[in-house]
Amino acid sequence: MEELAMLRQLIGQLQHLLNLHGSPPPPLHLHHQPFFELHHHDNHHRWCVLDMNDGSADDYCDLVMAAGKSGSFKLLEPSIPPPSKKSRKEQNRGKLLGNTGTTEIMEQGIWKEFPEDLIEAVIARLPIDTFFRFRTVCRKWNSLLDSQSFSQHCNQVPQANPWFYTITHENVNSGAMYDPSLKKWHHPSISSLPTKMIVLPVASAGGLVCFIDIGHRNFYVCNPLTRSFKELPARSVKVWSRIAVGMTLNGNATSEGYRILWVCCDGEYEVYDSVKNSWTRPGSMPSNIKLPLSLNFRSQAVSIDGTVYFMRSDPEGIVSYDMISGVWKQFIIPAPFHLSDHTLAECDGQIMLVGLLTKNAATCVCIWELQKMTLLWKEVDRMPNIWCLEFYGKHVRMTCLGNKGLLMLSLRSRQMNRLVTYNVKSREWLKVPGCLVPRGKKRQWIACGTAFHPCLTATA
Repeated sequence: MEELAMLRQLIGQLQHLLNLHGSPPPPLHLHHQPFFELHHHDNHHRWCVLDMNDGSADDYCDLVMAAGKSGSFKLLEPSIPPPSKKSRKEQNRGKLLGNTGTTEIMEQGIWKEFPEDLIEAVIARLPIDTFFRFRTVCRKWNSLLDSQSFSQHCNQVPQANPWFYTITHENVNSGAMYDPSLKKWHHPSISSLPTKMIVLPVASAGGLVCFIDIGHRNFYVCNPLTRSFKELPARSVKVWSRIAVGMTLNGNATSEGYRILWVCCDGEYEVYDSVKNSWTRPGSMPSNIKLPLSLNFRSQAVSIDGTVYFMRSDPEGIVSYDMISGVWKQFIIPAPFHLSDHTLAECDGQIMLVGLLTKNAATCVCIWELQKMTLLWKEVDRMPNIWCLEFYGKHVRMTCLGNKGLLMLSLRSRQMNRLVTYNVKSREWLKVPGCLVPRGKKRQWIACGTAFHPCLTATA
């Protein structure tokens, strides 16, 4: 009877506890589950729930008495609620507060002898965004950009998502860079670029961006991160008509050199080699390629394994130029119906197509993949329908600001201006935060841009 009285006392305390915390007490039946707090020798607490349906009251009374004799059982106090699990933030705060008096001081003698190659290896693996801060730590860290060993460490790091270098309508003489990993805009100051004329980013390779002035006369190459800059020599062929531009690396890094190709609709073209620092005219356009080329200047070129691909409209398809062999090819590829504002893209060596598909009053952004066997476009994805509803009944225009695996699309009409990114691999659509004026709140409109893979050691 003594054991049964103790069990009833426990249930009464539990009912009182529930009343204190605003929960309606359950009916008094022995099949409800009392809670016990068990104390182990390692000072950890564990809450146990006993199911009164699976045994007699005497069994549980024996358990209660055994626990009481061993000192591991404690009845709940009516005024003390059960302990709640602390959040990770509170646990970490407690650890920090508990360790404030025993913080170890880093011994300068040890860290002074830290191997230089390990420092370079660590810095090379930091997020690119930290570059703007770490180079201001000391002259030694700033000089890492010219270190051959640091360059080798950077080449060992897997290539990250591309960044985007863009020009805004509000300030055409300065650019804005977007880091998709941190969803952050940067406003670099490239003092070497001419300020008395408008220069536009048209191509990129190995962390370098190729610029051309709006008159299509002068070329410039720059690393937007380090401001390494070079003005290319004058072209030998004086062509003032509109041109398309492509850029490739001679090897795996800019240290092995790079090449730039320009071509116009009448078939004139030239190739710049950074190793020779000169323009050359390898030959004339082969007779099997129809002239004029009718190039789609809204579409940027894509580069895959030393070959540059341009989109043309008559006949519909692609023309390509191999920078190594100097061979031109053309591919007749009919475009999908109801397509507009389309541009080429690439991902892991696969040629893609992105454009606006408009039928009646409905407009949607679609993604196609080129089938190598049939030379036909196959739709692989499209923008979510809930996003496309915003375009309904509007005259939407699209500009592709980057086409290297991660696409940035500018969608605009009289009533809206949207920036979105599309990851070809993960097929993920994301909205891009607005590009604000530096130290201001006014939103800027993106005019044009190109994607580039950020590289700290790329030199023009």
